[in-house]
Amino acid sequence: MKPWIGLFSLLLGASWLAAQTDRDIDIYRYTDPLGFPPAIAVAVSGFTGDVESVLKSDLAFMGFRHTNADQAQYLITGNNSTSLEGRVVDRITRAVKLAKAYTGGSSRAQAHAFADDIALALTGRPGIAQTKIAFRSGTRRGQSEIYVADYDGFNARAATQDGSLNVAPCWAGVATLYYCSYKPGRPQVFAHHLPTGNRQPVAAHPGLNTSPAVSPDGKRLALILSKDGNPELYVADINGTNLRRLTRTPQEESSPCWAPDSKTICFVSRVSGVAALYTISAEGGSPQRLATVGAPTPTEPDWSPDGKWIAFTALTREFYVCLVPATGGKVTWLVAGEDPSWAPNSRALIYAHGPAGAKRLSLLDVPTRHRKDLPRVLESESQPAWCRW
Repeated sequence: MKPWIGLFSLLLGASWLAAQTDRDIDIYRYTDPLGFPPAIAVAVSGFTGDVESVLKSDLAFMGFRHTNADQAQYLITGNNSTSLEGRVVDRITRAVKLAKAYTGGSSRAQAHAFADDIALALTGRPGIAQTKIAFRSGTRRGQSEIYVADYDGFNARAATQDGSLNVAPCWAGVATLYYCSYKPGRPQVFAHHLPTGNRQPVAAHPGLNTSPAVSPDGKRLALILSKDGNPELYVADINGTNLRRLTRTPQEESSPCWAPDSKTICFVSRVSGVAALYTISAEGGSPQRLATVGAPTPTEPDWSPDGKWIAFTALTREFYVCLVPATGGKVTWLVAGEDPSWAPNSRALIYAHGPAGAKRLSLLDVPTRHRKDLPRVLESESQPAWCRW
C-alpha cells in the first residue's frame, strides 16, 4: 500500500470518528421543538398500590418516562410494606443516585416526597409533587368556594365556606391566598391566611375589584378595578396601599399576570376591538402588544416561572390552551381547555375543561402532551392556581 493511501485512510477515519463524536454530543444536547429536554427513561419496580401509581404519575409530570428495565437509564426500586424505602441506580454505571427511607405521614405523602427527591437527584431541579393548588369549585346554583388541594387534586379542603361566589384565587406564599369574594354584596379582593382562617379586604373600592395577581417577589399586587369607570389595570403594595393606575383605555382590561422578575405585567385588553395580550412595566408606561401569531383572540395569560413562555386561552369555537414565547411570536396549540396555570418546574400546566357548570381540572405535561384528570370536589372546578413558592 502506498504511504499516501494509508495517510488518507487515517485522516478519513479520524474525520469519521470526529463526526460520530459530534453526533453523540448533538444527541446528548437534543431538545424538542419547544426547547424541552427529552424525558429521562426510568423503570419503577417493587412498589404496590397507591405508592406505585402516585410515584409513576408524579414522575410523568417532572420530565420522566416509564419503560422496561433493560431500556431505562435509571432503575427505581424499593418497597412500601411498612414505610417507603426507595433506591435509584444508574443502569449502566451502577452508581447509586439516591437511597432513602420515608416515615411518617400517609403513603401518598411518602411517595410524593420520594418523587421530589428523585427529580432533584436526577435533574438538579426541585420536584413539584409536594406543591399545592387552589381553585374555584361550585355548583349549578351559582355558588362557588375556594379550595386548596395537593397538586394532583387529592386532600382537597375548602378555604372558604361563604355560601356565596368566590373566584380568581392566587397565591401569596405557601400560606396566603388572594381571591375575589361577592360575600360583601359586591366583588372585593381579600387576603386569606390559610393556617388561621383570618382574612382581610385589600381592595374594596366602588365598582369591580377582581383578578388579583401577586408578584413573584411577594411585594406587589396587580388587579382590575372599575372605580374610575372602565375596568382598568392597577398595581398596589401587597396590602392594597399605594394604588397606582397603569392603563387608561376606553375598553376593558383583564387577567393580569407577572413576569418572574416582578417588573413586567402581561394582561388582556380589548383596546384594539378584540382581546389581545399586552405587556407593561409595573412602574407604568405605554402598553406593548404581544404578538400571538395563529391565535387572534388570546385571554387568561400565565407567565412561566423560567420566563420563557406565556400560556393562555385561545377563544375559538371551543376554548384551547396555547403557548407563545414571552417575547411574542408563533403560537403552539396544546389541548382543549382554558385558564392554564404553570407548575413551578415550567414544564407542567393545570387547566380547566368541559361544559359550563360541569368543568373539571386536568394536569398537562407540555412537551409530551400527557394529561391526567383530577378528582372532582363539587359539580364544577375551574380557575386553578398552582402555588410556586
